[in-house]
Order: sequence, then C-alpha cells, then structure tokens
Amino acid sequence: MSHTLPTPAAILFDLDGTLVDSAPDLCGVANELRESKQLAPLPYTDLRPYASKGVRGLLGAAFGITPEHADYAALSEHFLQRYAERLALHSRPFDGITHVIAELQQCNLPWGVVTNKARRFTVPLLDALGLLPMAACVVCGDDVAHIKPAPDAVLLAAQQIGCAPQACWFVGDDLRDIQAGHAAGSIGIAAAWGYIDPAVPIAHWQADCILDTPQQLLALLPT
Repeated sequence: MSHTLPTPAAILFDLDGTLVDSAPDLCGVANELRESKQLAPLPYTDLRPYASKGVRGLLGAAFGITPEHADYAALSEHFLQRYAERLALHSRPFDGITHVIAELQQCNLPWGVVTNKARRFTVPLLDALGLLPMAACVVCGDDVAHIKPAPDAVLLAAQQIGCAPQACWFVGDDLRDIQAGHAAGSIGIAAAWGYIDPAVPIAHWQADCILDTPQQLLALLPT
C-alpha cells in the first residue's frame, strides 16, 4: 500500500462506520427486537462489527438467521420501522470527522456520501447531524441498480460531483467499499476506525491505504 496517492478531485465517504458512528442506534434496535422476543440483549461489542452490514448483518448477529428464514421478512420490517424512529438518537459523526469536513470545505475539495443505506434513512440522519448541507452528493442504495461492491454508486457520485471516478478517493470501513471503489477506478481507502468485520482482516482488502483515524486523511492531501 502506498501513501503517495494521486491528488483527488473529490472524496467520497461510506456512511455507517466511516462518516457516522451509527452503531449505538442500529445495535439498540437489534436488542429491542431481541427483548420483544423475550431474549436477553447481546453485548454491544458483539453487535457493533455488523453495523456496516445493514439489516441482514444485524439480524444475522442478533438472531442467527438469513433472508431465507421464515421469520426474516417480518423481523426486517420491524427493524426498519423501529430504526426510523430513533436513527439519530445516539448516532454521531466519528471523532475528527467534523474537523476533516471543515478542512475539505476550506480547501474547496468536494466530498460526498456513498452508502448502501436507503435514502429514507440516510437523508434524515445526515440532516439531523448537520452534515447534509455540506455534502456535494448523497448516493444511496436505492438510487442505483446494483449496490456496493458494484461500482454503480461510486460512478454516480462522481458524475453528480462532475469529476472522473479515477479522480475520486473512496473511504470506507468495509471490504465492499474498497471493491466498489476499485471497480469504479477510484482510490480505495480503508477506515480502520469503523466497524471492521473480524472475519475479513483489513490487511487483506487490498486497499490503497489504511487509516487509523479520520484526521490521517488530511495528511494524505497535497499541501
């Protein structure tokens, strides 16, 4: 991995686990569902690594079921209903993200959000945290035909910003982010501060760079 990267025309961020620490609310909903089934809540540390994997990942961790299970559809709908009611209750930008965004704004370097999360959750969350007005684009899972790891969302984000995808850096905390970025021709940067799946070591992602904190992103930019 090289820390000598081409100068970006835009920086794209994954949402959950990269830009925003949304695990407290996502995991909270998973445990609320467990309690509604007379099951004991799971430790937050057990659920947190699955917060980037959406409903499928969290229901798998909380109930050990997959979308093929007979109860999955009903549980998924209940999860989304509850999450819509509390999506910004405890979620906050990760430490350092607000400063990074302020610096990008100061440098007139556009940034955007590329997420598999549905728009009906993404926009209210970003708005509640005060990030929405500053984003040059917000591309959600239901805006494209194929979600990450397909490149569709990254390509659309670059188009909306008005730059080549090869001139974008895509920062994310999941292997799918790196795969989507590379498939689009973008630089893929791994966010080690996020919800890293222990089953897929970050060193194996073939990211162009691994960052431990959001602030380290600024050190990669040309002065």
